[in-house]
Amino acid sequence: MAGTSEKVQQADLMAEHLFRHQAARIVASLMRVFGSHHLQLAEDVVQDALIKALQVWPFQGIPENPAAWLTQVARHRALDLVRRQSVLANKVAELERILPNRIAAETRITSDVMDDQLALIFMCCHPAIPSEAQLALTLKVAGGFSTPEIARALFAQPEAIAKRIVRAKKLIRDQAIALELPHAAQLAERLDAVLHVLYLIFNEGYSATQGENLLRADMCEEAIRLGMTLARHPRTAVPAVHALLALMMFQTARLPARLKADGALAILAEQERALWDHRFIAAGMRHLAQAAGGKTVTRYHLQAEIAALHIPATTDWQKIAALYDQLYQLEPSPIVVLNQAVAIAHCQGPQAGLARLAEIENHPALRHYHLLPAVQADLSRKAGDPTKAANYYRAALACNCTEPERQFLREQLSQTERGA
Repeated sequence: MAGTSEKVQQADLMAEHLFRHQAARIVASLMRVFGSHHLQLAEDVVQDALIKALQVWPFQGIPENPAAWLTQVARHRALDLVRRQSVLANKVAELERILPNRIAAETRITSDVMDDQLALIFMCCHPAIPSEAQLALTLKVAGGFSTPEIARALFAQPEAIAKRIVRAKKLIRDQAIALELPHAAQLAERLDAVLHVLYLIFNEGYSATQGENLLRADMCEEAIRLGMTLARHPRTAVPAVHALLALMMFQTARLPARLKADGALAILAEQERALWDHRFIAAGMRHLAQAAGGKTVTRYHLQAEIAALHIPATTDWQKIAALYDQLYQLEPSPIVVLNQAVAIAHCQGPQAGLARLAEIENHPALRHYHLLPAVQADLSRKAGDPTKAANYYRAALACNCTEPERQFLREQLSQTERGA
């Protein structure tokens, strides 16, 4: 029984890995044949192939080339379905020709396949689709996440996520949104929306807003994978893409150190730098260098540079504070001010940081954001006002946050009350 259980587990893990990394390729190639209005059919075919893998692999063993196996099963299933539907009967010959050539091999990615994958991402982020639906649809179609997984990641009910996805697919069908890369005149604007969605996916993985887990490494990995797809294509390998990848690489490098052994949050100053993944740091530096080639500085450039300044043992807080000034000009957000206040406190002392925070204390967007009172608490404590610090910690605990963050805040409150 133990052997069978182990085989089932191995098959499940392999199938999940393949579904994450191969599903979008197969869906995109099928949609190239069927048209974007048959998105659901393409997804159903790939889902059927995954189910068959879960049924067969535990008993027959994982095939030598599992990606090709999955592709072949999806192809046969697609052929079976189109032969039953007279409206798609004329697609049989094209389907038989295109799938084996495009995606039969696990490691072979042709320019056509890459074009299809990029077109799939741009279709999910089409301006006709509401932004919240863009995020859910990208995770579902281009990322291979299930509806319950997306709901957990975005802290929404599965029914609500399912409705967003259904509405998005209806818009694609009703407005005949094509599976194609935007024309040159539209590419820059459309790319901004794609990068914003990838940024949101990564942020949700890197620092969840609530729930038991602070981190969702699979979300971070998917955002980077989709970003690399953009970086590998000559039409989308622009500086902003490399800047976002640099930012995500630097942040990902710190993931192993963000939690302590007991699961508690480790703030940057407490992290064991030996745990940082230097492969990601090196990759981030390469992308940051490639991002410097353009004439436009984006928010991703500035955020990547700020993240890079945290890598040395001695942080240049003065430069970070100045970069946040530039970032605020591009993105006048209270979150930028909040982060800058931390940098100012390191340069000029806690009172200066608190004075900067006073400018956003009543901002409606931060009314229930736990990090504002948490930072106010930390700076008040350093300024020698434990009573005010304790009150801020209590205010932070009254907001939504993850369990590791809640544990950290409780510990800080306890230390403040004890005068530690």
